[in-house]
Amino acid sequence: MQPRRVVITGVGLCSPIGSSLDEVMTSLRQGRHGIQVMPAWERIVDLRTKLGGVVTLDLAGRYPRKKTRSMGRVSLLATYATEQAIADAGLDAALVSSGAVGLAYGSTTGSSDAMEEFCGTLFTSYSLRGLSGSSYLKMMSNTCAANLGQFFQLRGRVITTCSACTSGSQAIGYAYESVKYGLQEVMVAGGAEELHFASAATFDLMFATSAGFNDRPDLSPRPFDVRRDGLVIGEGAGTVVLESYERARARGARIYGEIVGFGTNCDGAHVTAPEEAGMAEAMRLALRDAGLDPGAIDYVNAHGTATEIGDIAESSATRRVFEREVPFSSSKSFTGHTLGACGALELIFCAGMIRDGFLAPTRNLEAVDPRCAALDYIRAPRPASPSLIMSNNFAFGGVNTSLILGKIAEAGAPMIVGV
Repeated sequence: MQPRRVVITGVGLCSPIGSSLDEVMTSLRQGRHGIQVMPAWERIVDLRTKLGGVVTLDLAGRYPRKKTRSMGRVSLLATYATEQAIADAGLDAALVSSGAVGLAYGSTTGSSDAMEEFCGTLFTSYSLRGLSGSSYLKMMSNTCAANLGQFFQLRGRVITTCSACTSGSQAIGYAYESVKYGLQEVMVAGGAEELHFASAATFDLMFATSAGFNDRPDLSPRPFDVRRDGLVIGEGAGTVVLESYERARARGARIYGEIVGFGTNCDGAHVTAPEEAGMAEAMRLALRDAGLDPGAIDYVNAHGTATEIGDIAESSATRRVFEREVPFSSSKSFTGHTLGACGALELIFCAGMIRDGFLAPTRNLEAVDPRCAALDYIRAPRPASPSLIMSNNFAFGGVNTSLILGKIAEAGAPMIVGV
């Protein structure tokens, strides 16, 4: 069969800068960030960073306990985002549970709160007293996919992605391929992460976190800026509903955009240090999948974590692919690094920019580090009419992803041959 065009017909999210697309777009336009001082982290001895990107949404009591007893916070965030996306797409419960709808979802790990409770008790008291049989279900690596499948009674294919900071973007990429090649009529896809000091400590031990602005959360993180001092950990969840263009048009669905390309690969070089060549090849793979020349891309949404080695390598890889000063910015300057959620959230942000006609800036970018490659670094909201946006994410293990989102073209997918 001929490959099918794949479009986004539903979005749902919760993030440090809002829990609806409209709220997030307002935050990106107005420079409203979600970075907070974390007083509770003061008790963690030698933890340098004290900043986090927090979702302020109150989920307590929102869902029946019978549905949530196997859920930690990461699954609750994923459930909220997915509930919103399914409703936004107008999918009824009968269709969702018919087998026609599949799921691809990821996070870096399961619930860190649940892991702390379980391991803290077991490894200090050497006793099972007080532990719950549902603890493992909350902290297992596929907890989001497992809980979403049960909550929404999904009976289609399930793809679980646990690839660190590309968990969300890989999930969307694999869901795109599932619809494109006729393996599933509809796919629900995304990623989630909960904020916990363990994640902050992981990066803190690598001297990769922001610690110089602990009393000034407005000033961090600072991707690509000469004064950056590391990343800020955040939390959130993003979910999209994907289906074929023909199916969406037939049922009169609203279409946010069309996924026209996806590329993923492995550096095969270093478990934590990014590799410029691998990053560049992931972008080229996405362009090749889309049948696009680099000159067709209007804007690149960067991974942009605000680490020295990451920013320099990513900007250089981007310049290598585009060979021009392509418009370029990082959404993590607003949300912090939401790890397994970032790829899904950032693709949704890109869909909002296409819808609303602007490009979001990199917050706190005052002076570009001269070691970063020459690109068109966006420093203030910019009116624009982007037709094709590339969203890139890069993870530990050398896992790279690149997604290309296009403004819907009624006559066919946007295409410029020449790769």
